[in-house]
Amino acid sequence: MTASLTTYVHRVLVAALVAAPVLSHGQQKPHAKHRVPVATAPKPVSRPAAATPAATALPAANSAAAVAPVAPPAAPVKTAAASAARPMAKPAPAPEPTGKAILFGRISGSTTDSVAVSLRENPLDPKDKLIRVPVNDKGEFKLSIPLYGPTKADLVYGDDVAPLFLDAGTDLDVRFKGSDMSTTLKFKANDVPTGLGTKLRNGSNLTEQQRHRQQAANANNYLSEFDAQFVENDGFQVLPDNIQLYEAPFISFLDYRRKHELEFLDDHAAKQSFTQEFYNYAHAEVVYSYANDKLTFQDLREQVVNTEGRLKMAPDYYNFLREPGLLNEPNAAQSELYHEFLLNYVHFAVAQDKHQRADPDFYPACYALTVKKLGGPTRAIILGRILQESFRFGHVKQSAAMLADFRNYDARNLYYPTLLSDFDRHKDFAIGAPAPDFKLTSATGDTIHLHDFAGKLVYLNFWKSTNGLCLRDLAYAQELMRKFEGKNIVFVNVALDENEQAWKSLVNIKKLPGVQVRVPGGGLRSATAHAYALQEVPSYFLVGEDGTFLNTKPKRLSSRAAVDEINQSFGKASTYTSAIEFAPATKK
Repeated sequence: MTASLTTYVHRVLVAALVAAPVLSHGQQKPHAKHRVPVATAPKPVSRPAAATPAATALPAANSAAAVAPVAPPAAPVKTAAASAARPMAKPAPAPEPTGKAILFGRISGSTTDSVAVSLRENPLDPKDKLIRVPVNDKGEFKLSIPLYGPTKADLVYGDDVAPLFLDAGTDLDVRFKGSDMSTTLKFKANDVPTGLGTKLRNGSNLTEQQRHRQQAANANNYLSEFDAQFVENDGFQVLPDNIQLYEAPFISFLDYRRKHELEFLDDHAAKQSFTQEFYNYAHAEVVYSYANDKLTFQDLREQVVNTEGRLKMAPDYYNFLREPGLLNEPNAAQSELYHEFLLNYVHFAVAQDKHQRADPDFYPACYALTVKKLGGPTRAIILGRILQESFRFGHVKQSAAMLADFRNYDARNLYYPTLLSDFDRHKDFAIGAPAPDFKLTSATGDTIHLHDFAGKLVYLNFWKSTNGLCLRDLAYAQELMRKFEGKNIVFVNVALDENEQAWKSLVNIKKLPGVQVRVPGGGLRSATAHAYALQEVPSYFLVGEDGTFLNTKPKRLSSRAAVDEINQSFGKASTYTSAIEFAPATKK
């Protein structure tokens, strides 16, 4: 909902799901609009149980620190630890929906034959549930969405995506132009008196159902207007231009954005009636957009600005993290930015304690800190997010032990089956797992195997000559390789180009350094891409001297931090085979 990076990215990406069948789960999503990615996994949205909606308008917020000024409503690698973490896990019985939301719509000048609502029922499941219905020849449609509580969702039409907030009892008339949903989208409550004469006759004698429908219309109109005012306005977005700023002007930008976002919310809250759940959600999105962007600024700037070292922050820069209630705020439970902030906070705090991401104990340290610092239902979600990161970038032994311990925090078995399935899918790419071998032809016609480089550190770069990000990173490759000339490392660039001649021409004309090989045909659909579970380019892997993964997401070729990371990786393969054991946390 806010102009922060993560929320906007999710809403734009979900547009691709329209092509999926009714009630299907989307997987591949298109790239977002010129956004700089946050260096963390995508953020799911919590779905707490429904509460009785407040029937009165909520007061304006006076503090940006408090989240809501109102009272909250009620293969391969086999280890002993991995085997121990695999008792038969039966999913919890599917809960019954607490109600449903109804959207009746009419599209002027319909350009697509269907419309959909996308929502995530499990915050640890990356798959969105898509409910799609046809649009008739009059441009009309009806969507009925079963709900388990107040829910953040997205309305999807063609390539357009608009935010929604739905709860049981939502019953709305939806209107927009097919050629421009984002700027013409309007919501009106069904079966609620309209017009001055009708209002004078009825006064304020609306039924509870009518009042709630009006609140739902107010909330969704607010989201649409907020989008136009802030998300679609580059002046309020965190983009490379302002990430390159120094500390003081960047904080001035964040303060300016937060001030205007809160004023916008407070103005609408004063004029209209929102449910308490929606106001809490909207206020939390503003607060944690600010906190998240402030927390990640130093890391983002290091990624974007390659001509300078890491920016040194003022001694009091991170004091905002000590604000009471910032970490444990029940009113923010539904905000995806709250979850993203907590995950980034855990990463930051563990890094401050001198743990590096490549260390065997990094994710166990994140897990232990989350157990210590967080409480309530949000703790299980953040623990789950840490586990999912560990499955992809951590060590198999520690991941399995943490997964077994996680059951202490998931008494209702809501998340464990999803996490166990995720672990099974990713354990082949855990630290210490053997990197898949390949047999490819180089630009000079030689046959190259990965095992040819046994005894050397291998930096693998999967790329395409038609991808701008790949070309940008390759421009830094020569300088990076020069720094490691004579060292026990080889840089292997694996092209996924379908056009062999175009690839060879680029390699020869630009005199690209390192080992240059190409996957014959298929690109991301090829056997090699499948073996490495590639979904996008560029993708990088650091393989140890023994042929096992050291890092499945190392620093980019263009990153100044890549030099230190590579230097720290020599000889680590043997260290990781005897990595420390994970000490299970004690539930509090």
